[in-house]
Amino acid sequence: MGAEPAPPVSRDGALLDMRDVEVAYGAGVLALQGVSLHVRPGEIVALIGANGAGKTTLLKTIAGLVAPRSGEIRFAGRPIGDLEAPDRVRLGVALVPEGRRLFSRLTVAENLTLGTFTNAEAAHRREMLDRVYTLFPVLRERARQRAGTLSGGEGQMLAIARALMSRPRFLMLDEPSLGIMPRLVDAILEALARLHRAEGLAMFLVEQNVPAALELATRGYVLQTGRVVLEGTSRDLLGSELVRKAYLGM
Repeated sequence: MGAEPAPPVSRDGALLDMRDVEVAYGAGVLALQGVSLHVRPGEIVALIGANGAGKTTLLKTIAGLVAPRSGEIRFAGRPIGDLEAPDRVRLGVALVPEGRRLFSRLTVAENLTLGTFTNAEAAHRREMLDRVYTLFPVLRERARQRAGTLSGGEGQMLAIARALMSRPRFLMLDEPSLGIMPRLVDAILEALARLHRAEGLAMFLVEQNVPAALELATRGYVLQTGRVVLEGTSRDLLGSELVRKAYLGM
């Protein structure tokens, strides 16, 4: 048997706080069932689950792209359930979607500029460009190149950089390693770790590579068929029999 998970971490001072959130698709089919979780300022938290577990739906619900049927979502102590997605971005919530969703015919620089829609001032744009080019130097080299011609890893770097252009307080990443060469996956995860060390940016990470996700994160949740079935520190989850059997093949 694996180690018993630690007691739930206190919600006091949570940056993101979800309570009993339900999301239904179609004829009342529940995609999320009473989901409660939280992320505190400066934390990296992983979300683990099989395909179809509801992970992407959960991120889209936080981002304002999917409306919950019930429950409450608070950000920095403020209810945000009634806010549209652009208003959540203005509050500091950013999502790097699965599949990157880049504007393939626009250049790297033009894609990045679109990330500054919440603050179009030239000084802000220059500051944020310098920031993301420092984090991902290859994007500076590719600035005039069309996004559709980038490799998978470079495209993922651009998707993350575009989200960072809004200067978020809370960054959500949906499967950042999907379809990317292992060497570039390591580079992306290391860049996220450097960003966290330098700025203490809170992150919520959905990642198919469970060991890598739990190495980067301090805590995690396991989602099965729309329900949170386990939570704990990364060490606890790696020692959990459920995680070892279902997600690590051990």
